[in-house]
Amino acid sequence: MTEHSLTVPRTARYYTLGTPSESITDLWIVCHGYGQLARFFLRHFAVLDNGQTLVAAPEALSRFYLEKFSGRVGATWMTKEDRLSEIDDQANYLNLLLQEQLRQLPQEVRITVLGFSQGGATVSRWLATQNVPVHRLILWAASFPEDIDFATGKTAFANLPVAVVYGTQDEFITPEALQRKQQLMHQLRIQPQVYTFEGGHTLHPETLALVDREL
Repeated sequence: MTEHSLTVPRTARYYTLGTPSESITDLWIVCHGYGQLARFFLRHFAVLDNGQTLVAAPEALSRFYLEKFSGRVGATWMTKEDRLSEIDDQANYLNLLLQEQLRQLPQEVRITVLGFSQGGATVSRWLATQNVPVHRLILWAASFPEDIDFATGKTAFANLPVAVVYGTQDEFITPEALQRKQQLMHQLRIQPQVYTFEGGHTLHPETLALVDREL
């Protein structure tokens, strides 16, 4: 048996909050977590809807039923199966999305990338390609991926303001996982600003607004 692959066109779905115009000063690209859908995820960013911010939420390309064979649907950015191809597909997808937004916005717009949970690993791998003109990175309840190429990563993340945000009751953020993430970032010369809030594995509007003001 021989494995083959084809690169095929895909229809990718994304949602936006705000309207492209000359008044937009900030563009956010926000990537959801495992089992979420972009249209529901985007609701958490209503606090940023101020007439000067455009938020774009891409939806992962793989969808599945959350329970058995019907009912609610979620999406996932990748699995362990054919993961290298999926990482490449993600980068191509997000690059196209970013280009589509930028062509509608002023040239000096500030770009913020946020990844929540699984979306954090996704955006970290994307930025590590060094092809993204990002100004700020927010990793929310997210694990920094251990498969980042450190040779390119040190360049991609150099001098990039990074925020790490998590809830104090988040069952996925253990002290061991947090320490490992900090070690990885140290290797990449990333010195993140850390924000916490009282809550679990979710976004928190007040903390989101605070990070936006301070980062």
